Amino acid sequence: MQIFISTGEVSGDLQGGMLVEALYRQGQVLGIDLEITALGGERMKAAGAKLLGDTTAIGSMGLIEALRFVLPTLKVQSQAKAYLKKNRPDLIVLIDYWGPNSVIGNYIHKHLPDVPVVYYIAPQLWVWCPFPEDLKRAIRISDRILAIFPEEAKYFQSHGADVTWVGHPLVDRVDQFPSRAAARAELGISPTETAIALFPASRHQELKYLMPVMFQAAKVLQARHPHVSFWIPLALPAYADRIEQAIGDYGIKATLVRDNPTSASLSDHTAASSGNHSKQKAVIAAADLAITKSGTVNLELALLNIPQVVIYRVNKFTYWIAKDVLRFPRPLISPVNLVVMREIVPELLQAKVTVENMVQAAEEFLLNPQRLAQMQQDYQEVREKLGSPGVGDRAAKEILQLLKTGKSDKEKE
Repeated sequence: MQIFISTGEVSGDLQGGMLVEALYRQGQVLGIDLEITALGGERMKAAGAKLLGDTTAIGSMGLIEALRFVLPTLKVQSQAKAYLKKNRPDLIVLIDYWGPNSVIGNYIHKHLPDVPVVYYIAPQLWVWCPFPEDLKRAIRISDRILAIFPEEAKYFQSHGADVTWVGHPLVDRVDQFPSRAAARAELGISPTETAIALFPASRHQELKYLMPVMFQAAKVLQARHPHVSFWIPLALPAYADRIEQAIGDYGIKATLVRDNPTSASLSDHTAASSGNHSKQKAVIAAADLAITKSGTVNLELALLNIPQVVIYRVNKFTYWIAKDVLRFPRPLISPVNLVVMREIVPELLQAKVTVENMVQAAEEFLLNPQRLAQMQQDYQEVREKLGSPGVGDRAAKEILQLLKTGKSDKEKE
């Protein structure tokens, strides 16, 4: 049975890799022989998917920011359509990555209408939806939506979609992290040292808009708190030189952590079972505080009870279009806050992304035990709304059930 999965960016590859593992695992249980082809990255490849194209480095957030990726995206989409035309799959899974995935979904809906489509980690139209047609399109191209947030499930159900809430896949992933003590021992972090994890970029645009101000804030914190050290997990190998250069330019005591080839080539499940977790997991588990871009890592930090300051900004023209032309409501952007639809972790967006604001927010956690305790209490509410362990297996079972039954006559209409 042939499954085709389409996703993009670093987070999509991570979640796609976990899903591929679960599909093969559940396929064995059910006696279904699977072959999975994908648009994704190295994590999905390591999990057993045949990689048709690498989409981890061609993602963006914003209008101007997306321009440089238009041609690479069109090229990958053309390759995918040509493949699907010659190799009709039995089922399609779309993961996040709304813009490109809406194109793939439309193609399937038009040219392969009998092929069921599952949308796993649906577009965040339930948070803000400036174009009503996007919501209609998402429901039209999806035979089933596997929701990861409770509010997401309620939203799509209220608009007539076939939805199952499976929970968030990171609930499974954090079980593979080392303990705080083991992680600090592995990295050589002393008991008196305050380890701050920095997450400047998983998209190219973030190297420009987020990394400089984040490193400036780190320099101030370093001067005020000599016992602080900074740890930076590398999201993509292509960013290593620019990050290393910036560490030197700003004079911060920071270590850029790359996974060694052995652990990087292993899937998370294989690495965990062999005791060979990635060093990047150790950085997250060992941290006393994180200063981070908005993204999937925010939930990892919350599930590990690590305080965090979240920042994000885009090109000024993009922001103007969103705010004054499309009139987006002031959104919550961090996934942690979206789970409960209120601000648990501090968000500094656009003009508020300043050195002064970042340092002040960070020192609230470093110097104020009450503030730290309040965040950790709020994290408990987040954990309760992310579902129970076994998310990947639940998602895989839903997908394989649809794979076995195919579309109903009603769905084909």
